[in-house]
Amino acid sequence: MHAFILHAHTKPEQAEAFERLFRTYIEPSRAEPGCIEYHMLRDAQDPTLFIFYEVWASPAALAEHMALPHMRAFHERRMDYLRRDLDVRAVEVLGTVV
Repeated sequence: MHAFILHAHTKPEQAEAFERLFRTYIEPSRAEPGCIEYHMLRDAQDPTLFIFYEVWASPAALAEHMALPHMRAFHERRMDYLRRDLDVRAVEVLGTVV
């Protein structure tokens, strides 16, 4: 498995647009064959901070996800939304994923 936590610190004026955009990606991402878990969270204390927790079957499955047209397009224009670049931390899943 390939798992990570991603922090997206949005510009204050772009937080709502970022949420609207990524809400449309949640269900399609979860339906991808290599997706085990895909969660989008918004920090309760800082509404400009979005946290993604994702588990993919393999690095190749994540690469397929990232190669989709909508993900490539976002990656190219991500700094229109973000205060700083995405902070990605690889994590190890302990126990059984249901």
